[in-house]
Amino acid sequence: MKNWFQNLISDFPFLKFLGSKYTLVSLFFIVWMLFLDNYSYMDSRVLDKEINELEDNKKYYQEEIAKDQQSIKNLNNPGQTEKYAREKYYMKKDSEDIYIIDIEEDRIKDSIEGAKQ
Repeated sequence: MKNWFQNLISDFPFLKFLGSKYTLVSLFFIVWMLFLDNYSYMDSRVLDKEINELEDNKKYYQEEIAKDQQSIKNLNNPGQTEKYAREKYYMKKDSEDIYIIDIEEDRIKDSIEGAKQ
């Protein structure tokens, strides 16, 4: 066995460095830290991706909250409340007639938005 290793080292001198006990321990340590440890590099990458997704979600929901707060602020005005009720719930005054024009593109758009919610 030693003869075989000696021949290999004589053919490839850089293997002498790899045969050192310090190199072997260092390689073992690096492999352990990258792949096997509870806080390995691979696990850290997965957790970093999850953190980035959660931060993106947080940003999205904060924007949605800001939009909703603006809508609530607008609905405090009686004129805006009436406009919202007429557009969203098709409410009308007694002396009015309402004609609803249903466009197929709007129905598709509404169904897609409803599916997302």
